[in-house]
Order: sequence, then C-alpha cells, then structure tokens
Amino acid sequence: MVPLDYAEPKGRTISVAISRVRATDPTHRRGILLSNPGGPGGRGLDLPVRLGRAAPSYPWGLYDLIGMDPRGVGRSTPVHCGWSIGDSFQSAGADLVRFGESVATQADLAARCLAADNGMLPHITTRNTARDIDLVRTLLGEDRINYFGMSYGTYLGAVYTQMFPDRTDRMVLDSAVDPARYGSDAMIQDQGAPLEEALDALADWTAARADRYGLGTTRSDVRAVVSGLIEQAARQPIRVGAYDVDDHWLPSVLFGYLHDSRRFDDAANAVRQIADAAAGQLAEPSADLEQTLSGLLTATTDDAIASAESSTAVVCGDVGAPRDPAWYWRNVEASRADQPVFGPLVNNISPCAFWPAPVEPRVDVHNATPVLIVQATGDPVAAYREGVGMHRTMTASRLVTLRDVIVHGAFTVPSSCVSQAVETYLRDGGLPAADLTCHAD
Repeated sequence: MVPLDYAEPKGRTISVAISRVRATDPTHRRGILLSNPGGPGGRGLDLPVRLGRAAPSYPWGLYDLIGMDPRGVGRSTPVHCGWSIGDSFQSAGADLVRFGESVATQADLAARCLAADNGMLPHITTRNTARDIDLVRTLLGEDRINYFGMSYGTYLGAVYTQMFPDRTDRMVLDSAVDPARYGSDAMIQDQGAPLEEALDALADWTAARADRYGLGTTRSDVRAVVSGLIEQAARQPIRVGAYDVDDHWLPSVLFGYLHDSRRFDDAANAVRQIADAAAGQLAEPSADLEQTLSGLLTATTDDAIASAESSTAVVCGDVGAPRDPAWYWRNVEASRADQPVFGPLVNNISPCAFWPAPVEPRVDVHNATPVLIVQATGDPVAAYREGVGMHRTMTASRLVTLRDVIVHGAFTVPSSCVSQAVETYLRDGGLPAADLTCHAD
C-alpha cells in the first residue's frame, strides 16, 4: 500500500502491485532493476519476462528484476471511467463538422472520468509514480535503483532522477521523450512527420509486393488507396466485420501498425481488408485487425481500455492543455498539406482540454545524472528529436542512435552495436566515451 496523496502520508492509501524475479547470478548481484513499459498506463508486472525474451543477451541475471503496475492501472488500484469507446486517440476528421463530433467525444470521455472519480484522479501522476518507485526501493532495502524504461517510461525515469538524484544507479532509457515537451501538444505533434515517413516506407514496401496485396505498384498508388479510404469513411463508415470505421478511427488503426517495420505485412493486410470491406465485401477481419478495432472501438473492462483511461489520467494530471477547440482546429488545418493522414490525428483535441488543472507543476528535468539513451531515427511514436531533447536536458547522458530503422523500442532490433553499449553499461556501469551511431545488423 502507498499513500494516495504523499502530502498526507498517513491518509488514504491505494495499492501498487510489483513482481520480482531474483538475480540468477547472486554472487555478482547489482541490486534491483525496476522497469516500465511506457504508456503511460502500461502494465509492467510481466515486463521482466518480456525483457528477457526480447534481449536474452543482456545481463539481466545480475539484478533482481522488479515489474510494476503503476498506480491507476492493472492489479494496482485502477482508474475506471466507464468510457463508451476503447481509446481517446482519434483523428479530427475531414471537416469542421467532423471535428465538432470529435470535440463532443473528447468532452464526454473527460466528463465520464470526472463523474466516476472517487478522489483518485488528481493523484494519478508521474510525480506520484516516481514517489511510489522510491518507496519500493526503500521497502526492498536498497540504497539505489537501477532502471530500464521505454517510451513514457523514459520520462518517468528522468523525473525520478530529478526528484531523487542520490538514489539512482544505472538507467537505460529507450525511445525517449523530451522532458521539456512531455505532456504538451508539441510532443504529440512531433509524431506527425515520422508517421508520414513510416507510411511512405510502408507504401514503398507494399508497392514492391503488388502481386500479393493488390494496392498499387508505386508509393503514390498505395497512398491514394489510403487517402481514398479515409475520404470514403468520412462520407459513410466502412463496415469491417462487426465494426464501423469512420475517418476519426481509420488513421488510428494505421497508427497502431506503424510502430515497427517488422509489422508491414500486418499493416498491408489490414489496408487490403479495409479496402475489400469498402468495396462491399463481407469477409471477416483477421484476428490481428479484429484485436486492433476492438481495442479502439469497444468499451470493455479489459487491460486495453483500463490502460487508455489511466494514460489519460496521468497525462492530463501532469500537464495542463489548451482549452479552446479553435486552437486545435487551426493546427489540424495547418497540418494537412504536409501530413494529410496523420496531421489531423496528432493535432486533434484530447480529453485534457476538459480536465481540471494539475495539482502539482510539471517536473523541470535538468540534471547531470549519467543515463544511457537509445533512440531510433525512424521512431514514429517517440520522434528522434525527443531523444535528442532528453540527451540535452540530461547533460551527463550518452545517446546511442540507431539509424534508418522504423521501430518504437530500439533495443528489440538486432544490432550488435546497440547491444554492446547496453550490455556493457548494465554489466560494468561504463557509459560509452562518446555518443554512438549504430545500425541494425
């Protein structure tokens, strides 16, 4: 149990669930290594097992590996808002009328969270999760904490270094978020350009396999299919199995497939299935596409929607957002020329526009804690500039750049250069002498 509000340490408590995999090399044990998968709102109890599978050569056995469901999600005391859909990340749509529908949707999602709140929401924040981590450190009897964070988890790690500078040891931050931009609309807007570049790469890949997917023989052909589907969905939702997919959700579907170029086959198949459905074919979606559509459009109490609700609570509770819908609409319109598919998605309004002001200020991260940052230049979710920003604000950090790979989670890509840097750091504590540039093997 941890305090709901650390300003009242003897007041109401909530639960935070952790897991522990003990060091397999106890003779050389280096303490505990806590991990976070990102989100925010990502469940992390099984993350130690997933890390071991994704990077079996890393010296995980030197540490007691600690997984954690952060406050507000999973087996910790969860946030439940009763949302009518599975996610809030939707596109503004084709025109002002469609944008108005999105404004109403986002306002409704925020209102549901606030109506269901029992006093938890103001305290589901990154600051408090960092405090929870330090309490875990204390309870486990450790002087310092080692850490492996991905995506939002890099921001959480950076906040911990700022709040508890004398209690950090070795920290690996993969697919980093610029602390100066975290929570702001600029951070989400940064995704627009790399997402469009990833879509270009998908279009090239698909066009080279025109005999398999039938979506055209050039990038322009495949792009035209995608744009045509979005335009058709704006006029009339496309019935894909049991789901009606309109122009608010089709870009969100594509977004989910572009995190990793190793999923291009899944992405191309999804576009093919949606195109068939748009042409009137009644075939059921694949299990993969079914899962994607269900996660976006279906209101359930499963992990996915709980994560989306918790994610919203954390981001909105950390940083205030602009209130005027017109501000978002201007950004949407300005983005369409260069980012026709994803500009209306990453510039759209969110529930944070209708959320109460945060109870604590955002943490101003700027310190000389040694950390290792790993960033892919083609990351569509944590844009490369975000990692550069993290490197700049953490002045003793080293940046390992993985070039020319589209992936969110650089450590999952086979690269002896990246692996050697991370392995050496986790095993011996030695950061590279200078920043590194790596390539996939």
